[in-house]
Amino acid sequence: MTFLRTLPLLAAVLLLGACAGKPVRAPAPPPSTSVSPEPAACADPARCPATQEAATATTATTAQASTQADSHVDDAGVAATPPASAEGAAPTDAEDDFAALYGGPTGDTGTANGAAPAYDPWEKYNRQMHRFNLAVDRGIARPLATAYVHVVPRVARTGVSNFFSNLRSPLTMVNQLLQGHADDAWDTLGRFLMNSTLGIGGLFDPASKAMVPRRSEDFGQTLGTWGWRDSRYVELPFFGPRTVRDVFGLAGDTPLSPLRRIEMDKLRLGLQGLQLVDTRVQLLSLDDIRDSAVDEYALTRDAWLQRRNYQIEKDLRRDRHRHEDDEQTTIPVDAMPMPDWGR
Repeated sequence: MTFLRTLPLLAAVLLLGACAGKPVRAPAPPPSTSVSPEPAACADPARCPATQEAATATTATTAQASTQADSHVDDAGVAATPPASAEGAAPTDAEDDFAALYGGPTGDTGTANGAAPAYDPWEKYNRQMHRFNLAVDRGIARPLATAYVHVVPRVARTGVSNFFSNLRSPLTMVNQLLQGHADDAWDTLGRFLMNSTLGIGGLFDPASKAMVPRRSEDFGQTLGTWGWRDSRYVELPFFGPRTVRDVFGLAGDTPLSPLRRIEMDKLRLGLQGLQLVDTRVQLLSLDDIRDSAVDEYALTRDAWLQRRNYQIEKDLRRDRHRHEDDEQTTIPVDAMPMPDWGR
């Protein structure tokens, strides 16, 4: 009887021992998390397709990043790449000019694109004056300039431009001396004498063929090189874009104007009118850009200020570089029939 009572207990112990001796199997991973075996290592990495694709992608990414890092984007949204130079070499004229316009290590800039922010606290007044000047320009100046181009041959127009450019030489020479550029003033004097004699009063330009540089300076630029760098923008009736600094510059340039020395009113007024038309002809190429601009006032203001700051930067770097400067495209003081303050 005792044996029969212990038999169930013995069977339970044997069953538990059998279960304990069986190995435990881990559950199989789901199909979505299955890991494919790694491919065998390639003996020749240059011939492996995966290695070639990775190298190609890395090279393309590096080239794209390098291109984006070396490019500059101007106000119109067009990428412009600065001229390249050898590492450690002194910046060239082209690099200095690029830095002055778009910003860079050699330029004195205030914003990301190199153009100082427009100082225009009188914008409300300036916009009203700009509308007035724009109406005068589209109603009178532009039609006259267009008719002048259609009627007068190119060779005659070139002679007129040379004549008025030569008349600015004494004004440029005095301002070059005031800026401390005696060598430039000597070049300007030689250019004036050569064009006034061999060029028949400046109608022809033999000085350019003789490689004498042509530059244009005024008292506003002189004040800028003397330290008056930041000046508020103002638009004058008929004269157009200026700064307060350049308004004072007009007063300094007036006594040096050769046209002001002409006593005959009809001749003086005729020459001043012709000079105005010649100046307006030089701006005809910009009319399409101005007409299609969303804000024509802001375009004119920013372009004029950027160009003006660039001219002053060139004057400050003139001791290190010697190169030809562009002619002024703003209305000169001696082209306007105004009271002669210099007499």
